[in-house]
Amino acid sequence: MPSTVLAAGMATAIGSLPHRDAAAASALVLRCLPELPAAPQLPNRTVREGVLAQWLGGVDGVRVADDGVIALDHRLDLDAAICTELHADRHAGLLAFVDATSALPRPPARVKAQVTGPLTLGVALARAGVPENEAFAFGAAVSRSWAAAVQRLFAARIPGVALVLFFDEPALVLWRAEDPPFERELATDLLSGTLASSSCVTGVHVCGRGDLRLALDAGPDVVQVDVDVVVPEDALALSRFLDGDGWIAWGAVPTHGPIGEHPTPLWKAMLELWCELTRRGCDPVQLRTHALVTPACGLAGHGPSQAERAMLLARELGNRVHDQAAATKLSIGA
Repeated sequence: MPSTVLAAGMATAIGSLPHRDAAAASALVLRCLPELPAAPQLPNRTVREGVLAQWLGGVDGVRVADDGVIALDHRLDLDAAICTELHADRHAGLLAFVDATSALPRPPARVKAQVTGPLTLGVALARAGVPENEAFAFGAAVSRSWAAAVQRLFAARIPGVALVLFFDEPALVLWRAEDPPFERELATDLLSGTLASSSCVTGVHVCGRGDLRLALDAGPDVVQVDVDVVVPEDALALSRFLDGDGWIAWGAVPTHGPIGEHPTPLWKAMLELWCELTRRGCDPVQLRTHALVTPACGLAGHGPSQAERAMLLARELGNRVHDQAAATKLSIGA
């Protein structure tokens, strides 16, 4: 399914934008990322649109403080139905994006959205005081429920659009530590089950130095990872993933500092990584033909003009990937 939805070099965005105006943020992504526009998250508009609050804020018994911290008002009823009503306070970016996209004379063929993944929600609930086993089971239920709600939203409002749904997992950094919250195999199964519950193309955002191999093992259609954190030792896992028709969304535009002006150094860094991965066993054709391009992470810490520049740089790099992928196919007679 992903190869019928995605194409080499498509650019999209990951996570947040700095805007406080949801309509302006939606217009920007539709203009800058026309092939795979991304529904924006706007934590600067309100803390209730943050990575945790946006999806846990509607759970009975969970309270979001003014600083965005998650707390419990009472013991959670783990058997209670999870309310997935999309609320203008917590989902303004998503709702404005759907409004803007559905109003276009010719909506894009595919769009990208994201919800927070089960591991990150489970960690947040455990830190708020929910017993660990219950926290991760409930976090998975919340993530699956919201994923289904987002799929229903797009199916109802933009019939025929192909949805690429990412699960944002900043908590994956904990599985690279010496003492992760629980066994890696169990974490992989939890994430895998959540991905399998979705009927659309799925992705996992590996934030920063998260456990890339855990994300790959969970079996998404796409894994997004920062170019700067991939190491040669990841080559075998990446090769197996690509062999299984997996796609890599390369976070090729750094977001941890000022956004640069020129794509050439970023393109060179990505090519150097691909060359090293090829030396370690990755197929150079697959690296190019199964590649998307994104900013490395969310852009809420930058100004609107810098966020726009980051997306345009991703699009420029994506055009170069597309050209190389086409040339590679021609050279082997595809």
